[in-house]
Amino acid sequence: PVGRCSHPVLRMFKNLPLNRPLAVIDLETTGVNPQTGRIVEVSVLKILPDGTNRHVTLRLDPGVPIPPEATDIHGITYADVAGGPKFANVARDLLELLDGCDLCGFNIRRFDLRMLHAEFQRAGATLPLGGRAVIDPLQIFHVRERRDLAAAVQFYLGREHVGAHSAAVDVTATVEVLDAMLERYSDLPRGVADLYQHFKDPNEVDSNGCFTRVEGQVRFAFGKFRGQPLNTVARERPDYLQWMLGQDFFEDTKAVVREALSRQRTCVTA
Repeated sequence: PVGRCSHPVLRMFKNLPLNRPLAVIDLETTGVNPQTGRIVEVSVLKILPDGTNRHVTLRLDPGVPIPPEATDIHGITYADVAGGPKFANVARDLLELLDGCDLCGFNIRRFDLRMLHAEFQRAGATLPLGGRAVIDPLQIFHVRERRDLAAAVQFYLGREHVGAHSAAVDVTATVEVLDAMLERYSDLPRGVADLYQHFKDPNEVDSNGCFTRVEGQVRFAFGKFRGQPLNTVARERPDYLQWMLGQDFFEDTKAVVREALSRQRTCVTA
């Protein structure tokens, strides 16, 4: 099995009943760009509906230098991980660990999922997101309080976040913060899927946030075609959509692109 069990959680959820396993994830990396950054530490706390849990933390050799500014944040130097397993060596075991789990993590939607997607892609694998709820306490926090994890620990738990930017410490704090949020905000849903739907943008088309639905029409939400209808770009600039298929967007984003290209080809041949 991948990794090692460590840092037992002192307090499980009191306010979030689970119908399926929930994997709480935190990463430490060489940088924030998924195309160039590499994971140096991954921690997964897998919580089962019966309250039992498995906590796996693993340090990885990124195969590239760790910039001093990254070490200043998480305290990991290349000497600490040199010669250790690389992400490709543990990718299959991580997928097995996450299989059947909903996902959770502080800033997971904007950072951890994108980094994992890129690393799995480089390893020749895919982390499927279909059918999973993705809970991000940062999203709740920004809507309700608008701070970072250290401030969340101080605000919701009444203590300093000692050991911040250690993946194992951060993932444990994420569980406690999320649980305390649910205790504080009694109007929030009490199920993972319901909580996910509560904060999900109703106009969101894909996990990357590349497309949004405006008056029933799918439009670009990023880049030089922001605001333009996807079907128009597919008709006038199909080369741009082909370019997107070669990049590290999530698979559901690429599925939207493929569907638009397919519709355009059908119109041309009709």
